[in-house]
Amino acid sequence: MQKETKNIGIETANLPKEKCDDRNCPFHGSLKCRGSTFVGTVISTKMHKTAVVGWTRTHYLSKYERYEKRRTKIKAHNPPCVNAKEGDIVKIMECRPLSKTKNFVVIENIGKELHFKEKMEAMEEAKVKLKEKKEEEESKTPEGEKEEENAAA
Repeated sequence: MQKETKNIGIETANLPKEKCDDRNCPFHGSLKCRGSTFVGTVISTKMHKTAVVGWTRTHYLSKYERYEKRRTKIKAHNPPCVNAKEGDIVKIMECRPLSKTKNFVVIENIGKELHFKEKMEAMEEAKVKLKEKKEEEESKTPEGEKEEENAAA
């Protein structure tokens, strides 16, 4: 017999409707949540029962009197009853360490982020273009040196 959904001490709009047997689930297992809560977008779910959650923040640079964008990425446990997918906006909450890098658990799936796939594809394209540009520069450098040596002689 499976346990009912329990109160974890924080209000969540979407309680999980599914039941799970995960002992590291705050709703159906024995995991206690405490500390910080964050809202971010799931970037990756390739690891088993783990979601990489990220969000952008601004950091003030006093020298230039401007702000710069910085990105935070955190690994969080993704219980089967919540089952967040890539592109979902989720709420995560701090818990005891579950592994070397996991100290958070996904407690609520808020919704989908608009145009998430397009953003990720654009980031991948930018990486590919940067790599191609570096390869072109590396291939041009030895030829340019040879031409300079021939012109000097």
